[in-house]
Amino acid sequence: MRPLKFFLLLLVFLCVAGFALFGQEESEDEEDEGEYIPIESDWSRVKDTQYARGDQVFAMGLGLVKPLFFVDQQRGYQDTNIKLGGLGALGWNYFLSPHLFAGAELSAMFAATLGENMYFCIPIGVRGGYQFIFRRFEFPFSVLVGVAPQTHKERSYFGFFSKAEGAAFFRFNSDWSFGITTSFWWVPQWTSKARVDYDGDVHIHGFFWAFSIGARFHF
Repeated sequence: MRPLKFFLLLLVFLCVAGFALFGQEESEDEEDEGEYIPIESDWSRVKDTQYARGDQVFAMGLGLVKPLFFVDQQRGYQDTNIKLGGLGALGWNYFLSPHLFAGAELSAMFAATLGENMYFCIPIGVRGGYQFIFRRFEFPFSVLVGVAPQTHKERSYFGFFSKAEGAAFFRFNSDWSFGITTSFWWVPQWTSKARVDYDGDVHIHGFFWAFSIGARFHF
């Protein structure tokens, strides 16, 4: 009987020791969990509903402008005789709601003609638009209207300007986004000034396509 009693006592001792060790390990795990400090990423602040009334965006871009065609009221479609040009733009947007925004833009484009003369155009205008958001991608679409001083050789013109624009931006973090923008320009010239081979008023409509890469700062 003594071996049996000894075995039972040994079994009870092992059980008690096992429970004590388990309780000590659990206590240490709870202490470790209390000391754990989670790291919050900036990505957590980039949400579909991150825009609110009063949020603003400052945008900048560089790109190319392709003259498409001119429409002459008296002569119909005309070749532009203008080569591929360069473009720079600065813009500002103010959000009226999580998706609606209004803003302004100043840009400048230049391009050489076939005769190696330079054509300059400096559009200045105000815009209104709507922005779609999918995860960290933002797709603003807008219409801008304004004026555009233009010069070519000794000629100059100051008149109406408008464009329709669409863009795709990737939200890199809470402050910056980067993307591409494309737009279709309408640049009319309406004048009653006499010109050789024209009968009466001269109305010419210029159409351009622009493409640029840019960055936006959110504040």
